[in-house]
Amino acid sequence: MMRKRSLAVVQLTDRKREPLPDEGSRCMPGEVGRAGYGRLGRALLVAAGTLFVLLGLIGVVVPVLPTTPFLLLAGGCYLRSSRRLYRWLYTNRVFGEYLRRYRDGEGLPLATKIWTLLLLWVTLATSAFLVVPAGLWWVRLLLLAVGLGVTIHLARIRTCRKVDRPAQQPQGS
Repeated sequence: MMRKRSLAVVQLTDRKREPLPDEGSRCMPGEVGRAGYGRLGRALLVAAGTLFVLLGLIGVVVPVLPTTPFLLLAGGCYLRSSRRLYRWLYTNRVFGEYLRRYRDGEGLPLATKIWTLLLLWVTLATSAFLVVPAGLWWVRLLLLAVGLGVTIHLARIRTCRKVDRPAQQPQGS
């Protein structure tokens, strides 16, 4: 039984463009970047996506601000507004592979989980005991609840093995 190609794949191949990463994925809608929002709608989606990328980047260093949801929201905005920005986000050398693995349900490498939890708890403990006054015990409880919530969430995400890329062979052989 032959499957129909999506309109996005036909448009991309007809224009001789490089196909989007993972275009066969169930996450890709029929028309990537052309969802009928009009010029203003696409501009607003690009602006929102860029804001979400910035918030995600801030979330890398501020443990209370989550990184992954903001980057996934940015991907959704770019998916509906700009092929170029969507491709950039998911092929970015810093967080492209991380987003792809998360979206595809492959999980996170063990080292990433360990570093994330270590930085989370060191930052939360520093905040709770050096920044928050003793009289604000409820803020310390709130920080503890956030830390426990993130820890449980990370523990429930599948742990994957990092795929070793094959070594490049010398050109002379």
